[in-house]
Amino acid sequence: MHRRLSGALTLAVAVQLLGLPALRAAQEPPPVRGTVALEGTVDKVYAAANTVVVKAADGVEHLFHFTERTVVHGGDTEEAFNGLAEGRRVVVHYGAEGGEKTAVEVDRIGEDGLKAMEGVVTRVDREGKTLSIRLADGSTETLQLSERAAIDVGKDVDQTAASGASVIVYYADEAGHRTAHYFKKVL
Repeated sequence: MHRRLSGALTLAVAVQLLGLPALRAAQEPPPVRGTVALEGTVDKVYAAANTVVVKAADGVEHLFHFTERTVVHGGDTEEAFNGLAEGRRVVVHYGAEGGEKTAVEVDRIGEDGLKAMEGVVTRVDREGKTLSIRLADGSTETLQLSERAAIDVGKDVDQTAASGASVIVYYADEAGHRTAHYFKKVL
């Protein structure tokens, strides 16, 4: 009897151990393709370590690593740290690998950064890289989409464009055009 019980116990433990990788994989988030954007406020800047902590609207703090390829709207990495003071509003476009978030692009919002515009989406043309919105005064504004915005930003807006989603668009005046770097639904 002892031998039969230990065999059954061994079998039960083996089944559980074999199932753990599948259980763990089911709990891990799916791999991210492209970049993800996070809007928040700079909480800490560690220039010597090439990192920035950004606090999102929900209060969660995110640590982002900068590389020599990190693009900051309005300057290169050296200038970026000078322009990323605590309390500065930003949108960080990042990639994640192995639990580490690497900033690909940082858009500073306000003052010497991106301007904001609110309206109702009338059309999103990712292939043509344009976003059209109807402003509060009834006029329509068509903005160019940056390369990153055309590919990775505002996917939830695409599905609701026909129903007229209200959005906020962060843009810059570039080469005579308004270029949207980030946009999101306003809830």
